[in-house]
Amino acid sequence: MDKLKVMTIFGTRPEAIKMAPLVKELEGREDIESLCCVTAQHRQMLDSVLDIFKLKPQFDLDIMEAGQTLSTITSKCLLGLEKVFHEVRPDLVLVHGDTSTTFAGALAAFYQQIAVGHVEAGLRTWDRYSPFPEEMNRSMVGRLAELHFCPTAANRRNLEAEGISKGLFVTGNTVIDALQTTVTENFTFAEDVLNTLDYGNKKVILVTCHRRENYGQPMEDIMAALADTARAHPDAELVYPVHLSPVVQECAHRHLDGIENVRLIAPLDVEEMHNLMARCYLVMTDSGGLQEEAPAMGKPVLVLRKETERPEAVRAGTVKLAGVEYNTIVSMADQLLNDPAAYAKMAHAVNPYGDGRACRRIADGILYHFGRCAQPPEPFRS
Repeated sequence: MDKLKVMTIFGTRPEAIKMAPLVKELEGREDIESLCCVTAQHRQMLDSVLDIFKLKPQFDLDIMEAGQTLSTITSKCLLGLEKVFHEVRPDLVLVHGDTSTTFAGALAAFYQQIAVGHVEAGLRTWDRYSPFPEEMNRSMVGRLAELHFCPTAANRRNLEAEGISKGLFVTGNTVIDALQTTVTENFTFAEDVLNTLDYGNKKVILVTCHRRENYGQPMEDIMAALADTARAHPDAELVYPVHLSPVVQECAHRHLDGIENVRLIAPLDVEEMHNLMARCYLVMTDSGGLQEEAPAMGKPVLVLRKETERPEAVRAGTVKLAGVEYNTIVSMADQLLNDPAAYAKMAHAVNPYGDGRACRRIADGILYHFGRCAQPPEPFRS
């Protein structure tokens, strides 16, 4: 019997982090011919992940351009993938999450009547404009996909509520698989300031803030809250790898420059971010991925957004929704920095996102769907 041709498609750093361990799993399966295509929606940040995981895509669309828009990303992906699919017709295309590459990849495959599998399926905020454009991207991919690899049972229920009942697998999140590769005990950071931080005696707060929906007054309030939190807690060190967006750069430096215990540094690659997270005390972020990664390391997370598509961690107690208002952010940070019992309650909560075997379940689910094995994978249970 011929091998199944399975093509993974991704284009941004977060996608690459979560798809890299899956590509490695597929490469190790005798029944699968693994093909990898990157769009390079984010060129530099994507390449750093490819290097770390030693991935060499067979196809690279290299679409990134200065001033790119959602329309240019989507159209260039569609046209580029059409050529790829004509050259190599896969049996299944795997896309991840909710980026423009994800939506365009699923749509391009659908136009060629190629089956689509959606990794990290079923996340929802139920607000089409928040996060934008991610909420609609993942919702539309949900209609195009035949296979839905849901990180949690709650994600599966979201899809069932939308009338999707076939091809559903609960796998855990592949990012937990990735952590097994990236986090090491004696890691040396390229950013030397991270090697000199006193992780044993200082409360290191890892911050990320970059989402488009936080531009404007929300980001002003977030930065002001971070600044005053740092000033009020000299026993803490606030480390902020600042996103390259000019909007984020300007706001962060205006509010945080000159504060003695604030470190504004360049964006980190995945290894450095994961190892910093493993050593920090607390995470404050508007990122989606960090909400999944930090609980796996026992780190409390304050989410700097109005809502989250990852409510499982909120229910489990590892994550709290701090919102974007100054007073709430300051109050929640103060509690975790001042109250050991409140901190321990979050740090010791059970991680609901995975057990490190998500990629294995996804590969098994693919083989089951195509009749190459008799039983579906056992679902992940948090």
